Amino acid sequence: MLPVLRAAAAEVAGPGREPLDRLLDHVAATPLPDLQADYVATFDLRRRCSPYLTYYAHGDTRKRGVALVEFKEAYRAAGMEHVGEELPDHVAVVLEFASTEGSAQEAGLRLLLDHRAGLELLRMALRDGGSPWADALAAVCATLPPLGADEATAVARLAAAGPPGEDVGLEPFGPPTTMEAAQPAGPVFLPTPGVRR
Repeated sequence: MLPVLRAAAAEVAGPGREPLDRLLDHVAATPLPDLQADYVATFDLRRRCSPYLTYYAHGDTRKRGVALVEFKEAYRAAGMEHVGEELPDHVAVVLEFASTEGSAQEAGLRLLLDHRAGLELLRMALRDGGSPWADALAAVCATLPPLGADEATAVARLAAAGPPGEDVGLEPFGPPTTMEAAQPAGPVFLPTPGVRR
């Protein structure tokens, strides 16, 4: 697999090439079990490094489900069906989709740009954590147009606030000011087997 990746990286021109070469050198020099353990520790155990693009915009909320459906619909509209174990917003799935040709490539690029703030936040978290996987995201971001002022503001806001939390269904009762305080009910006698009153 590594020779195939090196051949693909050799076709990359511009600033994305160097980070890809660094990452591939790291992969070649690191035993597979160590790579696997690092991947899990980075992407599965650190919320700041979630590889799921909708997580940054929606957190673990109900709105994220709608966003995942939108990814699947984008794949279907381009004539592709998402299959596999990963969710459709996993950065590797989106990149594979964007690597195709024609309308699928355009749709994949649109998904990446629509979730640019999350992509940048993931890149920055990996870089700040000293992760070798940061080079993969650096290469991806190098292929995208530079961040505009609005996008940079969105990244800064997201970095400061984090992904949104669920705001539906967390309050089963009205605010305390609209409810009467509970009054003591008095003594309660519970029947106990074998004991007479």
